[in-house]
Amino acid sequence: MRRINGTALIIGALVATVGALAFPVWSYADRSGTGQDHLNASSVATQWGPLSATDRDFLVKVRLAGLWELPAGQQAMERAPSQAIRDAGDHLVVGHTDLDKRARDVAAKLGVELPNQPTEQQQGWLRELSAAQGVEYERKFAQILREAHGKVFGLIAKVRHTTRNSLIRQLASDANQTVLDHITMLEQTGRVDFDEIANEEARASTASPTGPPPPNGNLPPAPNPATPGPGQTFTSRPSTQPGPPTAINTNRPPVAGGGEPEAP
Repeated sequence: MRRINGTALIIGALVATVGALAFPVWSYADRSGTGQDHLNASSVATQWGPLSATDRDFLVKVRLAGLWELPAGQQAMERAPSQAIRDAGDHLVVGHTDLDKRARDVAAKLGVELPNQPTEQQQGWLRELSAAQGVEYERKFAQILREAHGKVFGLIAKVRHTTRNSLIRQLASDANQTVLDHITMLEQTGRVDFDEIANEEARASTASPTGPPPPNGNLPPAPNPATPGPGQTFTSRPSTQPGPPTAINTNRPPVAGGGEPEAP
C-alpha cells in the first residue's frame, strides 16, 4: 500500500509539473490583453475606416503641437536677433496654422475631443524661451523645437504606416510634410546641437548598435549602382535634388469644404 501511495504521489507531481509548464503557453494564446486584443478593443468603426487609440492619440498630439509651437514661432519672429531664426519662426506659424485647421476638421468628422491648452511640459518650454535672451534664446529655440519635432517624426511614421482610417492617413501625410519643413528650417539656423540630440537618444536606448563595422581607413569596394533595366521609359522625377537642404514645399490643397487655411 505504501509503494502504491508513493507511486501515485510521484505521478501526481509529474502531472502537476507538466500542467504548470503548459499553462503559460495555453493561457497566453487565449488570454485577453495581447496587442491584437488592445487594438480591437480600442478601435471604433467610422465611415473612413477603423479609428484606433493610436490614431486618436496622434490627432491630439498634432493639436498640442500647434498650441505651443505656433506661439513659439510668433515669439521668435518678434524677438530673435537673426534672420534665420525669424524665418524658422515664420514657418512654424504658417505650418501649424494650416495643420491645426486640418486636425480640427478631422477631429470634428471623427468625433474626437481636442485639448485647448498645451501640456505642462510644453508650457514649461514656452516659459524657458521667454526667460532667455540674445544668443541663448536662439540656441534654446532651435534645440528645443528641433528635439520636439524629431521625436514626433517617429510617431507620424508609425501612424502613417499602421492606420486603417483614411482621414488619419491623410493627416499623417500632411504632418510629415510640415514637420520635415520645420526640422529643415531649424537646422538651417546653425544653432542645433546634433551631438546633444544623439547623446540624449543614446542615453534613452538600451539596444546594441547595428550596421556595418566602422571604417578601418581602407576604401571599401565601390557598390554597384541601382539602375533599371534597358528598354523602359519613365515619367516621374526624384522627389529631392542634390545639394544642401532647403525648405520643403508644403503647398497643399485647402481643407475640403473649409476654404483657405485661416490667417494666424
